[in-house]
Amino acid sequence: MLVTRWQAPIIPNQQQIMSLLEAEGLDPIVEEFNPQQKITEHRHPFTEIRYIVSGEMLFSIAGNQFLMRPGDRVEVPSNTKHWHSVNGSSPCICITAQRVF
Repeated sequence: MLVTRWQAPIIPNQQQIMSLLEAEGLDPIVEEFNPQQKITEHRHPFTEIRYIVSGEMLFSIAGNQFLMRPGDRVEVPSNTKHWHSVNGSSPCICITAQRVF
């Protein structure tokens, strides 16, 4: 698991994040989650890369929990158990991509 916290004072917008992922050769998609929505524990046969555009998302990856905010990025290694849920009363918009090895 690799978490990158956004440190700059200006948070990137949706198009800027899409461009960052496209520059890595990835095919990003936008996902929107409702307040309090939870995605139950699961795993993928690929590395999942996710940026938070707006809202907050609580992640649990291999038993480690942390809160993601706008601009933050997480990489979930393939076949790693994880779940995530929207934190708070606002929707959460994410941009996600898959890296297949």
